[in-house]
Amino acid sequence: MGRRVVVTGIGLICGVGNTTEEVWRNLLAGKSGVASITQFDASQFACRIAAEVKNFDPLKFIEKKELKKMGRFIHLAMAAADEAMKGSGLEVTPDMSARIGVHIGSGIGGFDVIEREHSNLLNGGPRKISPFFIPASIVNLAAGHVSIRYNAKGPNEATCTACTSSAHSVGDAYKIIARCDADVMIAGGTEAAITPMGVGGFAAMRALSTRNDAPEKASRPWDVARDGFVIGEGAGILILEDLEFARRRGARILAEIVGYGMSGDAYHITQPAENGDGAYRVMLNTLNDAKIQPQQVNYINAHGTSTDIGDKLETIAIKRAFGDHAYKLAVSSTKSMTGHLLGGAGGLEAGITVLALRDQTLPPTINLENPEPECDLDYVANHTRKAELEYAMSNSFGFGGTNGALLFRRWTE
Repeated sequence: MGRRVVVTGIGLICGVGNTTEEVWRNLLAGKSGVASITQFDASQFACRIAAEVKNFDPLKFIEKKELKKMGRFIHLAMAAADEAMKGSGLEVTPDMSARIGVHIGSGIGGFDVIEREHSNLLNGGPRKISPFFIPASIVNLAAGHVSIRYNAKGPNEATCTACTSSAHSVGDAYKIIARCDADVMIAGGTEAAITPMGVGGFAAMRALSTRNDAPEKASRPWDVARDGFVIGEGAGILILEDLEFARRRGARILAEIVGYGMSGDAYHITQPAENGDGAYRVMLNTLNDAKIQPQQVNYINAHGTSTDIGDKLETIAIKRAFGDHAYKLAVSSTKSMTGHLLGGAGGLEAGITVLALRDQTLPPTINLENPEPECDLDYVANHTRKAELEYAMSNSFGFGGTNGALLFRRWTE
């Protein structure tokens, strides 16, 4: 069976807010974080909108002399980890440090640093490349910096599995605790790919919405008028603990993580498998891991990116996995407000799923005005609502056919 694992802290930062409670409040209000891009001149780009983190001051979390050693994705991870740790009330002491680990994923890492240093190379030659270039940009340095900050000497890992990265990080961290390899894991993901190459690359694939004149309406999962996803940035970090460890220190428990599943499509580098096969199997694997029946699940925070094929196939997969119960489930996509955080999405949405259980409240899918006929589930369209929630799932799917799902249970003693 393994040890039981609970969530004791959440740190969220994204386009709709710079703290967990601000993010949650704005999601429940149906507020979009999408606007015109300000981080670079996007006037020549097909897509000129994104869900940027606004008014972010990394100096609140990082010493000035350390900033240049980190890409923006690390800055965001440090901010989210700071809030999660403070919320958990955990003080790391020397006697416990070897039992506390970090697992933070990212799909892309320091695109901003890579682009800047490449420009320095072209304009000034190799001597202009910063000595901090590599450690500021590689994916695992978010976990590295967080581990140093909190003296976390246990397992130190990073997952890079495209848009499933941080779902895998949370799930793997859960299993690390369950099998007794750590007592606490600081887990989640981060991304900061709103850069010329990041936006330009996805735009070249025609994956991004070009609703530039109405950015707040651009991310519209399951709507017949959807035209692609909106890139977002941010981080989502959870503090996971062995239940007995959390109880001994009197921690406030927010939810229990009870299931984790993985699957591969083995189909196409960017398109989901036909009939949503990979998504279907990852949800079944998660239910089997938790040893519960499909009808026990009340809510799914969907991958729901606002792409034509992806939204249809996730709906098909939910119907296959849950049968008739699919029509009794609430399913929503908070990406309609936060945009798609790529490798950071799973951590952010895991935190949102825990908050839904905590407050017994469903965040909406905004901009769902005319659902595609094939997309006929209860997507909590446009309005928050209260609900009785016992189990809630969070889905993440990524390029290369990599899938992950997490299942949480409402906490009651």
